[in-house]
Amino acid sequence: MTTSEMIPKLTLNNGHVMPVVGMGTTEFPTTLTPPLLKSVYLDAIAIGYRHFDTASLYQTEQPLGEAIQEAIKLGLIGSREELFITSKLWCTENHPDLVLPSIQSSLRNLKTDYLDSYLIHMPFSVKAGARDFPFPIKREDVVPLDLKGVWKAMEECQRLGLTKAIGVSNFNTRKLEELLAFAKIPPAVDQVEMNTSWQQQKLKEYCAKKGICITAYSPLGGQGSQELVGINPVLTSDVLKEIADAKGKTTAQIALRWLVEQGVSMVVKSFNKERLQQNLEIFDWELAEEERQTISKIPQKNRVSVDFMLAKEGSLNSIDISDIEINEV
Repeated sequence: MTTSEMIPKLTLNNGHVMPVVGMGTTEFPTTLTPPLLKSVYLDAIAIGYRHFDTASLYQTEQPLGEAIQEAIKLGLIGSREELFITSKLWCTENHPDLVLPSIQSSLRNLKTDYLDSYLIHMPFSVKAGARDFPFPIKREDVVPLDLKGVWKAMEECQRLGLTKAIGVSNFNTRKLEELLAFAKIPPAVDQVEMNTSWQQQKLKEYCAKKGICITAYSPLGGQGSQELVGINPVLTSDVLKEIADAKGKTTAQIALRWLVEQGVSMVVKSFNKERLQQNLEIFDWELAEEERQTISKIPQKNRVSVDFMLAKEGSLNSIDISDIEINEV
């Protein structure tokens, strides 16, 4: 059995199948050029990754598309159909009339006819044309989100065959409830921050009841400078290290195995070939019940929030920050 065949798959609510582990395609701040990114993605395909997570915001769609074309030429994969590709609609395109042009732009960048999953990146909208990359976003540029109109356009993307599934990212239960009240096609995925230090039990239970698959980003605690977001709570966890030492695994492998056992999918960001391999070596063993209980008692704190993304100065116009918060409030 090949490495790619060992990766379990989850069936989405529309019957489409998604590998449990995917590769996140960017990091903030990034130091890699497009040619280097293409090389990393090729390495990942060769190792066995078949799920890739990108977004218009990341500016990685083009090198990923080139890597896929190269992988087919090299015989690493037989065709694009062997891959599961996710991309996302950024806040500046989070307007009903910009959804279709945005997914078409992503498809051109990726050199493919369809996505496997297309997600609303954030539960808020920013003035079209605003270019604060990646952050902070000017508070005065945040505008009311026409969620009903945007979702209708997302549904049209699926009906047109431009994407196999549609979903959201950074939606809490309150925002999902709002969406489900009018959605004709329910979201297949909610991609959120989730790891041993931000376990999202309430959201996980809600999504399980509604048939929505959670994809965990920052499964290893997130990235970014310590000055910005503090010490990584996952990779520095004494609890996880003790379990890892006892099992002869790495702390990262314990954290990823815990997510597998939560029944969710994940996207892991690493541009190191050895760590990319290690991140897939989590399927032929499991945690003991006592270890799961110990992990469940780890203190909880999220690292990603709306405040983290917005400029400190300025003010929101006619929008309550609680209405755009990405975590449970």
